[in-house]
Amino acid sequence: MSALKKINVVVAGATGFVGLDLVKILSKHPRVKIRNLCAKKNIGKEIQKFDSSIKKKLPKISKINKVKWEQIDILFTSLPTGESQKLIKKLIKFENLKFIDLSADFRIQNKNVFKRFYGFEHTASKLFKHSIYSISELVKKEIKNKKIIACPGCYPTSIQIPLIPLLKKKMIKNNNIIIDSKSGYSGAGKNLKMKFKHKNLYSAIHPYGLLNHRHQSEIDQELYKASKSHVNYIFIPHLIPTFRGLLSTIYVEKNKNITLKKIHKELLNFYKKNFFVKISKINKNIGTENVINTNFCQISVCKVKFTNKILILSAIDNLIKGAGGQAIQNMNLIFDFKENLGLK
Repeated sequence: MSALKKINVVVAGATGFVGLDLVKILSKHPRVKIRNLCAKKNIGKEIQKFDSSIKKKLPKISKINKVKWEQIDILFTSLPTGESQKLIKKLIKFENLKFIDLSADFRIQNKNVFKRFYGFEHTASKLFKHSIYSISELVKKEIKNKKIIACPGCYPTSIQIPLIPLLKKKMIKNNNIIIDSKSGYSGAGKNLKMKFKHKNLYSAIHPYGLLNHRHQSEIDQELYKASKSHVNYIFIPHLIPTFRGLLSTIYVEKNKNITLKKIHKELLNFYKKNFFVKISKINKNIGTENVINTNFCQISVCKVKFTNKILILSAIDNLIKGAGGQAIQNMNLIFDFKENLGLK
Protein backbone atom coordinates (compact mmCIF):
# COMPACT_ATOMS: atom_id res chain seq x y z
CA MET A 1 0.00 0.00 0.00
CA SER A 2 1.27 3.47 -0.89
CA ALA A 3 2.74 5.44 2.00
CA LEU A 4 0.25 8.23 1.32
CA LYS A 5 -2.88 6.25 0.58
CA LYS A 6 -5.67 6.21 3.13
CA ILE A 7 -7.93 3.25 3.75
CA ASN A 8 -11.68 3.69 3.34
CA VAL A 9 -13.66 2.79 6.43
CA VAL A 10 -17.32 2.27 7.35
CA VAL A 11 -18.62 2.06 10.93
CA ALA A 12 -21.91 0.22 11.47
CA GLY A 13 -23.47 0.98 14.84
CA ALA A 14 -21.74 4.33 15.09
CA THR A 15 -23.92 5.88 17.82
CA GLY A 16 -23.49 3.32 20.62
CA PHE A 17 -20.96 3.75 23.42
CA VAL A 18 -18.38 1.57 21.66
CA GLY A 19 -19.21 2.97 18.22
CA LEU A 20 -18.70 6.57 19.36
CA ASP A 21 -15.29 5.83 20.90
CA LEU A 22 -14.36 3.98 17.73
CA VAL A 23 -15.42 6.91 15.53
CA LYS A 24 -13.56 9.41 17.72
CA ILE A 25 -10.29 7.48 17.43
CA LEU A 26 -10.72 6.76 13.71
CA SER A 27 -11.41 10.45 13.02
CA LYS A 28 -7.89 11.28 14.24
CA HIS A 29 -6.13 8.37 12.51
CA PRO A 30 -3.76 9.71 9.82
CA ARG A 31 -4.29 6.77 7.44
CA VAL A 32 -8.10 6.53 7.63
CA LYS A 33 -10.89 8.12 5.64
CA ILE A 34 -14.32 7.54 7.17
CA ARG A 35 -16.69 7.09 4.25
CA ASN A 36 -19.92 6.16 6.07
CA LEU A 37 -21.30 6.21 9.60
CA CYS A 38 -24.26 3.87 9.75
CA ALA A 39 -27.12 3.31 12.17
CA LYS A 40 -30.78 2.29 12.10
CA LYS A 41 -31.98 5.52 13.71
CA ASN A 42 -31.12 9.23 13.56
CA ILE A 43 -30.52 9.11 9.80
CA GLY A 44 -29.17 12.39 8.47
CA LYS A 45 -27.91 13.67 11.81
CA GLU A 46 -24.34 14.68 12.62
CA ILE A 47 -22.29 12.37 14.83
CA GLN A 48 -21.54 15.36 17.09
CA LYS A 49 -25.14 15.18 18.31
CA PHE A 50 -24.09 12.06 20.22
CA ASP A 51 -20.54 13.08 21.17
CA SER A 52 -19.54 16.73 20.99
CA SER A 53 -15.88 15.85 21.60
CA ILE A 54 -15.67 14.53 18.00
CA LYS A 55 -14.37 17.65 16.24
CA LYS A 56 -13.74 16.49 12.68
CA LYS A 57 -16.36 17.02 9.98
CA LEU A 58 -17.62 13.52 9.15
CA PRO A 59 -20.36 12.02 6.95
CA LYS A 60 -23.85 12.27 8.38
CA ILE A 61 -25.44 9.13 9.77
CA SER A 62 -26.85 6.99 6.99
CA LYS A 63 -28.39 3.60 6.39
CA ILE A 64 -26.09 0.70 5.62
CA ASN A 65 -27.63 0.18 2.18
CA LYS A 66 -26.20 3.53 1.03
CA VAL A 67 -22.60 2.27 1.18
CA LYS A 68 -20.63 1.66 -2.05
CA TRP A 69 -18.88 -1.48 -0.89
CA GLU A 70 -16.53 -1.76 -3.87
CA GLN A 71 -14.75 1.34 -2.52
CA ILE A 72 -14.42 0.19 1.10
CA ASP A 73 -11.42 -1.52 2.72
CA ILE A 74 -12.73 -2.10 6.28
CA LEU A 75 -16.16 -2.43 7.83
CA PHE A 76 -16.25 -2.08 11.62
CA THR A 77 -19.39 -3.73 13.01
CA SER A 78 -20.33 -2.37 16.42
CA LEU A 79 -23.71 -4.09 16.38
CA PRO A 80 -25.74 -6.30 18.73
CA THR A 81 -24.68 -9.92 18.64
CA GLY A 82 -26.63 -11.64 15.86
CA GLU A 83 -26.71 -8.61 13.57
CA SER A 84 -23.07 -8.62 12.47
CA GLN A 85 -23.20 -12.19 11.16
CA LYS A 86 -26.21 -11.36 8.96
CA LEU A 87 -24.48 -8.33 7.48
CA ILE A 88 -21.11 -10.02 6.97
CA LYS A 89 -22.79 -13.01 5.30
CA LYS A 90 -24.22 -10.62 2.68
CA LEU A 91 -20.99 -8.70 2.13
CA ILE A 92 -18.39 -11.48 2.22
CA LYS A 93 -18.46 -11.57 -1.61
CA PHE A 94 -16.57 -8.27 -1.83
CA GLU A 95 -12.98 -9.45 -2.21
CA ASN A 96 -11.16 -6.36 -0.95
CA LEU A 97 -13.44 -5.84 2.04
CA LYS A 98 -12.30 -6.92 5.51
CA PHE A 99 -14.46 -7.01 8.62
CA ILE A 100 -13.54 -6.04 12.16
CA ASP A 101 -16.39 -7.23 14.34
CA LEU A 102 -16.87 -5.88 17.86
CA SER A 103 -19.87 -8.10 18.61
CA ALA A 104 -19.61 -11.72 19.79
CA ASP A 105 -20.66 -13.19 16.44
CA PHE A 106 -17.29 -14.60 15.42
CA ARG A 107 -15.57 -14.98 18.79
CA ILE A 108 -16.79 -18.53 19.34
CA GLN A 109 -15.63 -21.12 16.82
CA ASN A 110 -18.21 -23.75 17.75
CA LYS A 111 -21.79 -23.06 16.68
CA ASN A 112 -23.23 -25.29 19.43
CA VAL A 113 -21.34 -23.41 22.13
CA PHE A 114 -22.47 -20.14 20.57
CA LYS A 115 -26.12 -21.25 20.73
CA ARG A 116 -25.78 -22.39 24.35
CA PHE A 117 -24.43 -19.04 25.51
CA TYR A 118 -26.33 -16.67 23.21
CA GLY A 119 -29.61 -18.52 22.86
CA PHE A 120 -29.99 -18.63 19.07
CA GLU A 121 -28.55 -20.38 16.03
CA HIS A 122 -25.52 -18.90 14.28
CA THR A 123 -26.53 -18.15 10.68
CA ALA A 124 -23.02 -17.82 9.23
CA SER A 125 -20.99 -20.61 10.85
CA LYS A 126 -19.53 -21.52 7.44
CA LEU A 127 -17.57 -18.28 7.69
CA PHE A 128 -15.73 -19.35 10.85
CA LYS A 129 -12.84 -20.57 8.67
CA HIS A 130 -12.36 -17.00 7.45
CA SER A 131 -12.29 -15.53 10.96
CA ILE A 132 -9.78 -15.15 13.78
CA TYR A 133 -10.22 -14.29 17.44
CA SER A 134 -7.85 -11.40 17.90
CA ILE A 135 -6.25 -10.06 21.02
CA SER A 136 -3.78 -7.95 19.06
CA GLU A 137 -0.67 -8.92 21.01
CA LEU A 138 -1.29 -12.64 20.42
CA VAL A 139 -2.07 -12.83 16.68
CA LYS A 140 0.27 -10.39 14.96
CA LYS A 141 1.17 -12.70 12.07
CA GLU A 142 -2.00 -14.75 11.67
CA ILE A 143 -4.36 -11.77 11.52
CA LYS A 144 -3.29 -10.68 8.03
CA ASN A 145 -4.54 -13.90 6.44
CA LYS A 146 -8.10 -13.66 7.73
CA LYS A 147 -11.07 -11.76 6.35
CA ILE A 148 -13.08 -11.47 9.58
CA ILE A 149 -11.40 -10.19 12.73
CA ALA A 150 -13.32 -11.01 15.91
CA CYS A 151 -12.43 -8.53 18.62
CA PRO A 152 -12.63 -10.03 22.13
CA GLY A 153 -14.94 -8.85 24.86
CA CYS A 154 -13.63 -6.39 27.45
CA TYR A 155 -13.54 -8.84 30.37
CA PRO A 156 -11.76 -11.57 28.36
CA THR A 157 -9.17 -9.05 27.13
CA SER A 158 -8.22 -8.07 30.69
CA ILE A 159 -8.14 -11.72 31.78
CA GLN A 160 -6.31 -13.36 28.89
CA ILE A 161 -3.46 -10.89 28.49
CA PRO A 162 -1.93 -11.85 31.86
CA LEU A 163 -3.03 -15.50 32.01
CA ILE A 164 -2.22 -16.85 28.54
CA PRO A 165 1.60 -16.48 28.76
CA LEU A 166 1.60 -18.14 32.19
CA LEU A 167 -0.62 -21.04 31.09
CA LYS A 168 1.46 -21.60 27.97
CA LYS A 169 4.61 -21.94 30.07
CA LYS A 170 2.76 -23.99 32.71
CA MET A 171 3.82 -21.57 35.43
CA ILE A 172 0.42 -21.62 37.12
CA LYS A 173 -2.06 -24.39 37.85
CA ASN A 174 -5.03 -24.61 35.50
CA ASN A 175 -7.52 -25.01 38.31
CA ASN A 176 -8.75 -23.03 41.32
CA ILE A 177 -8.40 -19.73 39.45
CA ILE A 178 -10.64 -16.98 40.83
CA ILE A 179 -11.40 -13.96 38.63
CA ASP A 180 -13.16 -10.97 40.16
CA SER A 181 -13.80 -8.31 37.50
CA LYS A 182 -15.32 -4.86 37.85
CA SER A 183 -16.35 -2.69 34.90
CA GLY A 184 -17.80 0.75 34.39
CA TYR A 185 -21.46 0.65 33.42
CA SER A 186 -20.74 1.63 29.80
CA GLY A 187 -19.83 -2.03 29.29
CA ALA A 188 -23.52 -2.89 29.45
CA GLY A 189 -24.34 -0.57 26.54
CA LYS A 190 -26.98 2.10 26.08
CA ASN A 191 -29.79 -0.28 27.03
CA LEU A 192 -28.39 -0.52 30.55
CA LYS A 193 -31.69 0.34 32.26
CA MET A 194 -33.50 -2.39 30.33
CA LYS A 195 -30.93 -5.00 31.33
CA PHE A 196 -30.64 -4.03 34.99
CA LYS A 197 -33.82 -3.14 36.87
CA HIS A 198 -32.37 -2.61 40.37
CA LYS A 199 -32.63 0.78 42.03
CA ASN A 200 -29.67 3.13 42.56
CA LEU A 201 -28.20 1.79 39.31
CA TYR A 202 -25.66 4.61 38.94
CA SER A 203 -24.49 4.58 42.54
CA ALA A 204 -24.32 0.87 43.30
CA ILE A 205 -21.93 -2.05 42.75
CA HIS A 206 -23.78 -5.02 41.30
CA PRO A 207 -22.58 -8.54 40.39
CA TYR A 208 -24.25 -10.24 37.43
CA GLY A 209 -23.99 -13.29 35.18
CA LEU A 210 -23.00 -15.29 38.23
CA LEU A 211 -23.22 -18.76 36.68
CA ASN A 212 -23.14 -18.26 32.93
CA HIS A 213 -21.87 -14.88 31.77
CA ARG A 214 -21.61 -14.86 27.97
CA HIS A 215 -17.94 -13.88 28.00
CA GLN A 216 -17.18 -17.17 29.75
CA SER A 217 -17.56 -18.95 26.41
CA GLU A 218 -14.60 -17.14 24.83
CA ILE A 219 -12.53 -17.33 28.02
CA ASP A 220 -13.08 -21.12 28.04
CA GLN A 221 -12.11 -21.40 24.38
CA GLU A 222 -8.93 -19.33 24.52
CA LEU A 223 -7.59 -20.57 27.85
CA TYR A 224 -8.04 -24.12 26.58
CA LYS A 225 -5.92 -23.27 23.53
CA ALA A 226 -3.18 -21.86 25.75
CA SER A 227 -3.19 -24.64 28.33
CA LYS A 228 -3.97 -27.57 25.99
CA SER A 229 -6.43 -28.71 28.68
CA HIS A 230 -9.56 -27.50 30.42
CA VAL A 231 -8.98 -24.57 32.79
CA ASN A 232 -11.16 -24.47 35.90
CA TYR A 233 -11.95 -20.98 37.14
CA ILE A 234 -14.64 -18.91 38.79
CA PHE A 235 -15.47 -15.65 36.99
CA ILE A 236 -17.68 -13.04 38.62
CA PRO A 237 -18.20 -9.70 36.80
CA HIS A 238 -19.55 -6.59 38.51
CA LEU A 239 -20.91 -3.26 37.29
CA ILE A 240 -19.52 -0.32 39.23
CA PRO A 241 -20.77 3.29 39.35
CA THR A 242 -18.22 4.77 36.96
CA PHE A 243 -18.73 5.21 33.22
CA ARG A 244 -15.56 3.50 31.95
CA GLY A 245 -12.64 1.42 33.15
CA LEU A 246 -12.22 -2.27 34.03
CA LEU A 247 -10.15 -4.01 36.68
CA SER A 248 -9.74 -7.79 36.90
CA THR A 249 -8.41 -9.17 40.18
CA ILE A 250 -7.15 -12.70 39.48
CA TYR A 251 -6.01 -15.25 42.09
CA VAL A 252 -3.89 -18.13 40.80
CA GLU A 253 -1.82 -20.97 42.28
CA LYS A 254 1.82 -21.28 41.25
CA ASN A 255 3.27 -24.54 39.99
CA LYS A 256 6.15 -26.18 41.84
CA ASN A 257 9.45 -24.24 41.83
CA ILE A 258 7.79 -21.17 40.29
CA THR A 259 8.36 -17.92 42.16
CA LEU A 260 6.67 -14.55 41.99
CA LYS A 261 9.82 -13.14 40.40
CA LYS A 262 9.79 -15.82 37.68
CA ILE A 263 6.16 -15.02 36.84
CA HIS A 264 6.93 -11.31 36.71
CA LYS A 265 9.95 -11.94 34.47
CA GLU A 266 7.91 -14.14 32.11
CA LEU A 267 5.30 -11.42 31.62
CA LEU A 268 8.01 -8.81 31.07
CA ASN A 269 9.71 -10.99 28.45
CA PHE A 270 6.49 -12.03 26.73
CA TYR A 271 5.30 -8.44 26.27
CA LYS A 272 8.63 -6.62 25.95
CA LYS A 273 7.95 -5.69 22.31
CA ASN A 274 4.30 -4.77 22.90
CA PHE A 275 3.69 -1.06 23.28
CA PHE A 276 0.25 -1.35 24.86
CA VAL A 277 0.96 -3.88 27.63
CA LYS A 278 2.69 -2.40 30.66
CA ILE A 279 4.00 -4.71 33.39
CA SER A 280 4.35 -2.86 36.70
CA LYS A 281 6.91 -3.51 39.42
CA ILE A 282 6.17 -6.46 41.70
CA ASN A 283 3.55 -5.76 44.38
CA LYS A 284 2.49 -2.44 42.86
CA ASN A 285 -1.09 -1.61 43.78
CA ILE A 286 -2.75 -0.50 40.52
CA GLY A 287 -6.26 0.47 39.45
CA THR A 288 -7.80 1.92 36.32
CA GLU A 289 -6.48 5.45 36.87
CA ASN A 290 -3.58 5.12 34.41
CA VAL A 291 -5.48 3.38 31.60
CA ILE A 292 -8.68 5.45 31.33
CA ASN A 293 -9.05 6.90 27.82
CA THR A 294 -6.06 4.88 26.54
CA ASN A 295 -5.44 1.59 24.75
CA PHE A 296 -3.09 0.32 27.46
CA CYS A 297 -3.38 -2.78 29.61
CA GLN A 298 -1.52 -2.41 32.90
CA ILE A 299 -0.63 -5.55 34.87
CA SER A 300 0.77 -6.06 38.34
CA VAL A 301 1.69 -9.32 40.09
CA CYS A 302 1.52 -9.32 43.87
CA LYS A 303 2.14 -11.68 46.75
CA VAL A 304 -0.66 -12.73 49.10
CA LYS A 305 -0.62 -14.35 52.54
CA PHE A 306 -0.55 -17.89 51.07
CA THR A 307 2.90 -18.59 49.60
CA ASN A 308 1.59 -20.97 46.92
CA LYS A 309 -0.70 -18.31 45.43
CA ILE A 310 -0.31 -14.93 43.76
CA LEU A 311 -2.57 -12.04 42.86
CA ILE A 312 -2.65 -10.57 39.35
CA LEU A 313 -4.18 -7.14 38.75
CA SER A 314 -5.12 -6.27 35.16
CA ALA A 315 -6.53 -2.85 34.26
CA ILE A 316 -7.92 -1.59 30.93
CA ASP A 317 -10.39 0.93 29.57
CA ASN A 318 -13.34 -1.29 28.63
CA LEU A 319 -14.35 0.94 25.69
CA ILE A 320 -10.86 1.30 24.21
CA LYS A 321 -8.49 -1.62 24.85
CA GLY A 322 -11.60 -3.65 25.59
CA ALA A 323 -13.35 -2.61 22.37
CA GLY A 324 -12.72 0.23 19.87
CA GLY A 325 -9.02 0.81 20.53
CA GLN A 326 -8.14 -2.85 20.14
CA ALA A 327 -10.21 -2.94 16.94
CA ILE A 328 -8.07 -0.13 15.52
CA GLN A 329 -4.91 -1.84 16.77
CA ASN A 330 -6.05 -4.89 14.78
CA MET A 331 -6.63 -2.68 11.74
CA ASN A 332 -3.09 -1.30 12.05
CA LEU A 333 -1.71 -4.85 12.08
CA ILE A 334 -3.69 -5.85 8.98
CA PHE A 335 -2.36 -2.94 6.93
CA ASP A 336 1.21 -2.97 8.27
CA PHE A 337 0.80 0.39 9.94
CA LYS A 338 2.73 1.13 13.11
CA GLU A 339 0.74 -0.73 15.77
CA ASN A 340 0.10 2.34 17.91
CA LEU A 341 -0.72 4.66 14.99
CA GLY A 342 -3.70 6.84 15.89
CA LEU A 343 -3.85 5.40 19.42
CA LYS A 344 -2.51 6.50 22.79
